[in-house]
Amino acid sequence: MTAPSARVLAALPEIRAWAERLYRELHASPELSLAEYQTSARVASELKAMPGARRMQLITGIAGTGVAAVIRNGTGPTVLLRADMDGLPVLEDTGLPYASTVMTSTGSGEVVPVMHACGHDMHVASLLGALRLLLTGPGEWSGTLVAVFQPAEERYNGARAMLADNLTGRVPWPDVAFGQHVFPGPSGTVGVSAGPVMAASADFIATVRGRGGHGSAPHLAIDPVVIAASLVTRLQGIVSRQLPPDQTVVLTVGRLIAGTKSNIIADHAVLDGTVRAYDDALVARALTLAERALRAEASSWGAPGPDFQIYDRVPVTSNDPQVSAQVAAAFAAEFGAENVRAFTPMMGAEDFSELPGAWGAPYCFWSIGAFDAHAWALSEAAGTQLEDFPDNHSPQFAPVLQPTLDTGIRALVSATMAWLGRPG
Repeated sequence: MTAPSARVLAALPEIRAWAERLYRELHASPELSLAEYQTSARVASELKAMPGARRMQLITGIAGTGVAAVIRNGTGPTVLLRADMDGLPVLEDTGLPYASTVMTSTGSGEVVPVMHACGHDMHVASLLGALRLLLTGPGEWSGTLVAVFQPAEERYNGARAMLADNLTGRVPWPDVAFGQHVFPGPSGTVGVSAGPVMAASADFIATVRGRGGHGSAPHLAIDPVVIAASLVTRLQGIVSRQLPPDQTVVLTVGRLIAGTKSNIIADHAVLDGTVRAYDDALVARALTLAERALRAEASSWGAPGPDFQIYDRVPVTSNDPQVSAQVAAAFAAEFGAENVRAFTPMMGAEDFSELPGAWGAPYCFWSIGAFDAHAWALSEAAGTQLEDFPDNHSPQFAPVLQPTLDTGIRALVSATMAWLGRPG
């Protein structure tokens, strides 16, 4: 007997050319976070043009550029599917015929290149493809679908912005939520695991205040550069000496700014950093210790009170065990068990979990392989994947179009049908 998901996916060859064209056009026209106006309009246009769109409730302009589509198809559970839409300020260097050449002005007036260097174009095309298939096969499933096209994942505030704009009051309460992300790995495979798969994250900015002066007379000044340099080293002791050694924590200072000239002692220095862990409480503890270290370091130099601010905070992405087991079984049936890998936890962060978190709904977030499977297998055998393939956010990051796009569509459909499919 043919499974309901297989019957829905039987139409995939008929929409493949459309989905591939859509992906190439999205890739060539990326937009920065909270400025996804053309992308949002394209998503809405494609949804309106789909067969069966009359059964869809379309909501646009959520938090400015967010889009949600609600498809009610009889009784049954409600499944939420999410795709992020924003690109990055990266100059593309892939050599693709559909590579982005977009340049745009930021809010500060700086002109920057824009690239889909994290696969969000693949996420959008996959979700649109899955919705088109599910709309053309309504007899195979029963329940409610909620599709969310989210802005500003790269700034960690897109999900929060949609929730602040009453997303929870505009769409039905989901029983389960799904998201996916393209990452380095063999194309045609998916990765799923229970528990934490992406880290909790919080960024901080620390301002060290000193007393400016002449470089030839440091004794008459309080040098914030020396304080900041000492603090950078001191912060590493938080991970190695003040947090549990069996827990994974990353504390990185990514930016240090001070001064204007070689012979001028500045009056302040600014450190920008990030904390990552697979536990929200552990991130909070690390931030508390970092602020304490900042104040102690400043005090030891007799410096004025420093300032410590936290921003861009997102919770851990931790998959529900039961939901993940059901998704993994659906993937094994669809792709073959040999193509279902473990999702190795990573220190990258995502704001996807804020959406199901707003309803208290269980969720599963899985990975999709991005690169040629044969080339990956050779590299994996040699242990040279890190050298041979670009990571997300690289100017060279470009998933192979197929079978990556088919895999994204199939994954969303098979996971959805595991909840909504009618037995045939």
